[in-house]
Amino acid sequence: MKTVRRIELLAPAKNVEIGQQAILHGADAVYIGAPRFGARSTAGNSIADLARLIDFAHRFDARVYITLNTILRDDELRDAERLIHELYKIESDALIVQDMGITRLDIPPIALHASTQADNRTPEKVKFLEQCGFSQVVLARELSLGQINEIARSVQVPLEVFVHGALCVSYSGQCYLSEAMCGRSANRGECAQYCRLPYTLIDGKGNVIAKDKHLLSLRDLNQSDRLEELLDAGVSSFKIEGRLKDMAYVKNCTAYYRQELDKIFKRRPEYRTASTGHSSIEFTPRLEKSFNRGFTHYFLDGRTPEPIASPDTPKSLGEYVGKVKQSDKNTFTIAGLTPIHNGDGLCFANNKGEFEGVRVNRVEGNRIFPASRIEITPHTVLYRNFDFEFDKRLSRPSADRRIDVEITLYTVPGGYALYMKDECGNHTTIREDAPHETARTPQQETQKKQLGKLGTTAYSALKIDIDLPDNFFIPASVLSKLRQKAVESLDRIRRIAYRTEKRQEEDKTVCYPQTELSYLGNVSNRLAEQFYREHGVTRIDPAFEIKPSKGVPLMFTRHCIRHMLGICKKTPAGSKFPDPLTLLYKGQKFQLHFDCKACEMTLYKKDFL
Repeated sequence: MKTVRRIELLAPAKNVEIGQQAILHGADAVYIGAPRFGARSTAGNSIADLARLIDFAHRFDARVYITLNTILRDDELRDAERLIHELYKIESDALIVQDMGITRLDIPPIALHASTQADNRTPEKVKFLEQCGFSQVVLARELSLGQINEIARSVQVPLEVFVHGALCVSYSGQCYLSEAMCGRSANRGECAQYCRLPYTLIDGKGNVIAKDKHLLSLRDLNQSDRLEELLDAGVSSFKIEGRLKDMAYVKNCTAYYRQELDKIFKRRPEYRTASTGHSSIEFTPRLEKSFNRGFTHYFLDGRTPEPIASPDTPKSLGEYVGKVKQSDKNTFTIAGLTPIHNGDGLCFANNKGEFEGVRVNRVEGNRIFPASRIEITPHTVLYRNFDFEFDKRLSRPSADRRIDVEITLYTVPGGYALYMKDECGNHTTIREDAPHETARTPQQETQKKQLGKLGTTAYSALKIDIDLPDNFFIPASVLSKLRQKAVESLDRIRRIAYRTEKRQEEDKTVCYPQTELSYLGNVSNRLAEQFYREHGVTRIDPAFEIKPSKGVPLMFTRHCIRHMLGICKKTPAGSKFPDPLTLLYKGQKFQLHFDCKACEMTLYKKDFL
C-alpha cells in the first residue's frame, strides 16, 4: 500500500478578509505579509489582524504562513527578532524567509520555509536547506518536471511550487534591475517592475528589431492541467501567486484549484488534502475570468515553441470573446458565442498596435454600445478583462466550508447526552438534565432537525442517530443546549488538538554547495555572513543593495528574447542580427548577453559595464 501524502493548496492573502475567503474557498494554507519585511512591501498586516486570521484558519486545520522574505540590514535585525517573537505568540505556522541571518537571531522554534527568493533550483541547494532545518522549500519557477522530480528524489522536505499567477522574468532573488535604476530593491519588497515596460530592441549594427514592445514581460503561469504530474513528481504544496491581488481573484483561483485537486484525490487515495472540512463553491470558477496576461506552462516541459512572453501588453487580457464583425461610429458587432453584459470591460489592439480598453454601456444581441467613442475595425480580436456579472457574483458570499460531524443522542440517568465526533476523530459528550417523558406523536425527525441546526458553526451533520429506548418528548430548549454546548466543547478540543510545527534542528556540520558567494548570495547583514561562514563559505561579497557592483549582470533569466523573436543564434536567422543586442527605454540602455550552452540570458546596464 502506498504511503498517503498530505497535499497543500496554498493561497495568497493581501489582508485578513481575503485570507478568510481563501480558506472558505478551499485553501489548506494561506501566506500573508506581516507589518514589515515582506517581499510585497505594500501588503503588510497588523499582529492583531494576523491573530484573527490564524484563529479562523486553525478551525479547519488550515495553516497561516507569514512572509518575512526580504533581505535585512544590520540595523533591522533586532526589529525582525522582536517581530518573530510576536508572530510565534499568535501561533503562526511558519515564516517564509530568504535571509539566512534570521536563523542566527534569538528566536523561538517557529518553523521556517525557504522562500523562492533564496533561488532554490538544484538538489544540492534544497538538500542543504533541509539539513539546516527548513521544513518546506519553495522551488524556482523555472524548473522542469524532470528537475523537480530529481530534487524530490534527493530530499524528504516538502516541496512547494507556484502553479498559478504572475511570473518574474528573472530567477527570483537574482534581479537587481529595479535597485540599480531607482533604488527600489526587489529583494526588499520594493520592485518597480522594469520588466513590464516597453523597450526598443536594436542589434550590434543599430538596426531596430522590435519597437516599443514589452519584451521582458511574461505571461501568467497556469499549471491547472498538470497538477497530477506535479504530484507524481513529488510536489506537496501548490502555490497561487497574488498577495497584491483582489478578493475576486483569490476566490476564483482558489476554488478552481480546489476542485481540480479534489478530482485527483478521488482517483488517487495516496493523496489527501492537508486540512479538514469541505468547501461548497456556489459559482463556477473560471481562471480566464481573473487577471491574466495570457497563460503559459513556462518551462515545465523545458524550452518549447509555446510562447511564454506577453510582448504586446503587460495588462490583463482576460478571456477571448470573439472578433469584430462590423463597426460604425457608435457601435460594433461581435462574431462570437460569448454573451457580453452591460458594464463589461473589453480590450483590443488598436491600429497602432497598442492595447486599448473600453467599458460596455449597453448590449443588444451581439451589438455593443461602448461607453466612450473608439476606433475599431472588422476582424479585430476582442478580449474581456472584466466580467461585470461574474465580478458581481463574487462580491457576494460565494463559498461555505464545513467539517463533517456524527451526532448521537442517548439517555443517561436523569437526562440526555449528546455525543459529537468530527471527521478527524475528535469527540465530545455533553449531558443535560431533563425528564424522560413518552411523547404522544413521533419525535425522531423533529429531534434530528433540531440537532442538525449547525448553520452558524463550522460543522455540518453527516449522520444523526437518535438512540433512545422510547419515543421520548425532549423540549427544543434542551436539544438546543445540548447542541450548542457540544459545538463549543468540540471547538475547544479541536483547538487544543491543533499543533503548530516546530523548527527542525540545524545540522551545523553540513557545507554549503559553494565555498564562495558573490553579490548573488544577497548577504546583507553580519548574521547572514556568520551563517554561511559556519557552513564552509570562505569568501562572501556583500549584497548588491549594500555595495552595488559594477560590470555585473542585473538580471538572470531563462526567457530568451532571441528565441521569442525567432532569431536564436543557433539558427540562420540569428546571424542576421549580430550582438550585442540592446534594449532602449527613455534614454536608458541595457545590453543583453546570451549563454547558449546554459540557454540563459543576462541583462547589463550599459553605464554599469
